[in-house]
Amino acid sequence: MLNLPHIRHTDTDNFFLIAGTCVVENEDITYKTAHKLQQITNRLGIPFIFKASYRKANRTRLDSYTGPGDEMALQILRKVGDQLHLPLLTDIHESDEAAIAAEYVDVLQIPAFLCRQTDLLVAAAKTGKIVNVKKGQFLSPEAMKFAVNKIKESGNDRIWLTERGTSFGYTDLVVDYRGIPIMREFGYPVVMDITHSVQQPNQTSGVTGGRPDQIATLAKAAIATGADGIFLETHPNPKEALSDGANAIHLDHVEELLHDLVTLRHAVRKLKI
Repeated sequence: MLNLPHIRHTDTDNFFLIAGTCVVENEDITYKTAHKLQQITNRLGIPFIFKASYRKANRTRLDSYTGPGDEMALQILRKVGDQLHLPLLTDIHESDEAAIAAEYVDVLQIPAFLCRQTDLLVAAAKTGKIVNVKKGQFLSPEAMKFAVNKIKESGNDRIWLTERGTSFGYTDLVVDYRGIPIMREFGYPVVMDITHSVQQPNQTSGVTGGRPDQIATLAKAAIATGADGIFLETHPNPKEALSDGANAIHLDHVEELLHDLVTLRHAVRKLKI
């Protein structure tokens, strides 16, 4: 099992990676994606946490795919994690989900729209797991100190914060990279969620759009501005993904991107930016 980077800042030579499919689709895709990402990150020396949501609660349309069922999805996650000896991350949406999901995964993630939900933050904190809180698209980075305080005051100091873009009009997002060093001042690792930051939400079709051609640009900027971790959603065939395929990076393109980010990370550390 990987030694999860829950220290104040990740002072290792590399960033850590949170990556996987948007949602658990089936065991085959979950295993193949996790295994290939593990092989890539082993070659590049990147600490890796596999991510997949066991249920997607925030969907635009009622007929959107939400998962194969909670129990089945959590069991698939744990089986893949055990087989590959990988730490796991998944989202939770209600306070009563925290203790259940904590039986299966190592990191509980609070979705951006829910980052102010006190009961959810407290329940996640009380599991003792690492709690990764995504900054709301409607919040300043400075305001994330209140989410941090809720978790700390609930007895848990294992906190990560994630930037995932800020609403820019009704159907687009923009990333203010000042938020990375601002949130790092709170004393916890800061992750840059690349693929959700290239989303184009609220499309008239009811299906979120995206600009995956901008993934590399945003990722390089995140490393240059000091991000401790990178978050990517990927899929063996994004066009057939059951959720967020429009903004996912193709699994076959992940290694090239990560290789460039590792090179950039080493250069940034030498410059002490």
